[in-house]
Amino acid sequence: MSEEIKHECGIALIRLKKPLSFYKEKYGSSLYGLNKLYLLMEKQHNRGQDGAGIGVIKHDPVPGVPYIFRERSIKSTGISDIFSEVNKQLLESGFVDENAEENPEKLNGAPFIGESLLGHLRYATHSKNGLLYCHPFIRQNNWMTKNLVLAGNFNMTNNDELFQKLLALGQHPENRTDTVTVMEKIGHFQDEEVEKLFKQYNSEGVSKQEISDLIAKDFDVEQVLKRAAKDFDGGYAIAGVFGHGDAFVLRDPNGIRPAFWWENDEVVVVTSERPPIKTAFDINYDDIKAVKPGYALIMKKDGSVEEKQILAEKPLTQCTFERIYFSRGTDRDIYQERKNLGKFVVPAVLKAIDNDLENTVFSYIPNTAEVAFLGMVEAIDDYLNKFKREKIRGGNLSDEELDKLLAFKPRVEKIAVKDAKLRTFITTDDQRKDLVSHVYDTTYGVVRSHKDNLVIIDDSIVRGTTLRNSILRILDRLKPKKIIIVSSAPQIRFPDCYGIDMSKLKDFIAFKAVIELHEENGNKKLLEDTYNHCKENASNPEAPNFVKEIYEAFTPEQISKKIGEMLKTEFINAEVEIIYQTVEDLHKACPEHAGDWYFTGNFPTLGGNRVANRSFINYYEGSDARAY
Repeated sequence: MSEEIKHECGIALIRLKKPLSFYKEKYGSSLYGLNKLYLLMEKQHNRGQDGAGIGVIKHDPVPGVPYIFRERSIKSTGISDIFSEVNKQLLESGFVDENAEENPEKLNGAPFIGESLLGHLRYATHSKNGLLYCHPFIRQNNWMTKNLVLAGNFNMTNNDELFQKLLALGQHPENRTDTVTVMEKIGHFQDEEVEKLFKQYNSEGVSKQEISDLIAKDFDVEQVLKRAAKDFDGGYAIAGVFGHGDAFVLRDPNGIRPAFWWENDEVVVVTSERPPIKTAFDINYDDIKAVKPGYALIMKKDGSVEEKQILAEKPLTQCTFERIYFSRGTDRDIYQERKNLGKFVVPAVLKAIDNDLENTVFSYIPNTAEVAFLGMVEAIDDYLNKFKREKIRGGNLSDEELDKLLAFKPRVEKIAVKDAKLRTFITTDDQRKDLVSHVYDTTYGVVRSHKDNLVIIDDSIVRGTTLRNSILRILDRLKPKKIIIVSSAPQIRFPDCYGIDMSKLKDFIAFKAVIELHEENGNKKLLEDTYNHCKENASNPEAPNFVKEIYEAFTPEQISKKIGEMLKTEFINAEVEIIYQTVEDLHKACPEHAGDWYFTGNFPTLGGNRVANRSFINYYEGSDARAY
C-alpha cells in the first residue's frame, strides 16, 4: 500500500502450564516465557508501530509482593524499549546478573517472571497516542480474582451505547475509549461472579481465606464473557488475564478480527497471525488453529484449555484486508492468495496494453505488493506460453524466428525504490509536494521514452493522494507512453469501523470520483435524497446502508476511468489508466474471507451501516469529524 493506513493491532498471549522451575531445567532459563513473548511480538511488528505493551501475572504469589507487572511504550522502538526496561528491572531485583545467571532465592520477588504473559502491538486508529491509550489495561483490586489485565485488537461501533450502560450500572469510567468500556463491562460481571461465589461459600461457613482459593477454582469465565459481550457490536479479538491466573481470548461472531492458537503439554499460545507461532515454537503449520468466531478460548489456572461458545453464530465475514495487506505474507495461505490477486487482474491489464507485451514494462510499488506482482508475472508467463504454443503449432517458423519466439518473456524491472523519509521542514504547499514527490527513486534507462507502457501493481488505492502528488510524477519522469496503475484490491468505497483507520468517506478517491460523476450527469438530487435518508434515520439502529445507492448508477469501470482522470494532473504527460480488482475475483482469491464491506457496503453488523450513513452526513455537511 503506497499510502499509510493505521490499522489493526496485534496480540500475543502465553500461558505456561508448568512451574517456572520446569522451564529452567529444560530450557536453561526461567525467562522462557518472556523470551517467547518477545519473539512473538517482534514477529508481529507489522501490526503496530505506534506503541507496545506487556503484562505479566505470577500465579500463587507470596502475599505482600507485587504479582502483576506492566510495561508500555509509545515509541516506534516500543518492543525493544520495553524489554530493555524489563531486563533493567530484573538486574536491579538481583534475580539475574550481567551474565544472565539466575538467583533462585530472588524468584518470588523478581518482576515480569510469571506464568501468564500478554503482549500488544498498537496502531492508533483514532489518531490518539499516549500511554493512556496503550494496552494492556489493568483493572486493579486487592481481591486477586477481581484483577484484570486486558489487551486486544478491536473496535466497537456502539461504544457510546456501551458507555451509557456502564453509567446506568452506577460506574464512572475514567475515559470513553472502547478499551476502557470493554474492560469495565467485563470487570462488572467479573465482580458479580466473585460476589456470587463469596456469598455461596460464606453461607456454607467456609473461612474467608479458603473462600478466595475456591473462588479462583470455580470462577466461571464463560458466564462472565457471555454476560459482558452480549451487547458488543464490532470486530474484536480480546485477550484478558484475571488476577488469579485464568485467561481468555474472545473473538467476534463474524470472525472479523483474527486470532490463532496452539498448545502442547507445556504452553498455550495465542497470536493475531499464524507465522509467529510457527517460527517461535518450530511446529507444524497445520497444528495451529483459529479461535472460532463467537467463541472464547478459555485457559484455566490449572492448565486446562477449552473453546466455549459465547455468542450466537453469525455469517462468517473475515476481513479480506488481512489477506490483501495487513498480515505478513509469510503465512502459507496468504502468500498464495496474494499471488492469485495478482493473477486475476491480468486479463484487464492485457486489454489496457492491447496485448502489447513487447513494449510493456512490469513493476510494483510498494514492497508489500511484491507477492501480488509475482502472481501477475506468473499469469503473464502463462499467457505468453499459450501464445508461443499456438505460434509453434502454426508451423512455418525459421530457426531464427523460433529462437526469438522462445526468448520472448515479460519485461520485469525494479522501477521504484523507496528512499528514507524526507523531512519537509517549514515550506509552502507546493514546495512540500515537490519534496514528497521525491520519496521514491526510479531506475532510469529501462523504459523506452514515449514507446513503452509501464504497468505498476499496488496492494490498494485508498485516497489516491500519494499517487497524484508523488508516484505518478516520479513514473512520468521515465517518459512512458502510458502508465497503468493496478490495484490488487477493489475500489475502497465505504468507511471501516472495525479497526482500520478509514472513517471519512470524503477522503476516498472512489467516493470523490462517483460524486464527480453524479455532478457531471446532473444527479445532485440523488445525493440530496441520500443525505435526507441518512439524516432521518440517524437514530435508527436498524437503518440500512443508504450510501450504497450513490454507487449503483455507475459501473466499476466508469468509476475507475474517472479516478484515472482525477489522478492525471497537468504535470503528467503520459496517458494514465487505473485498474482495480473485481469483487468477484477477490472472493475467488480469498475464498475463506468474505468480509468486503469497505468495497461493497455489505457491513456484517448494524453498527457498520450507522457508521457509513454518519460518514455521508459528515461529508454532505462539510464536517471533518470521524464517523465513529
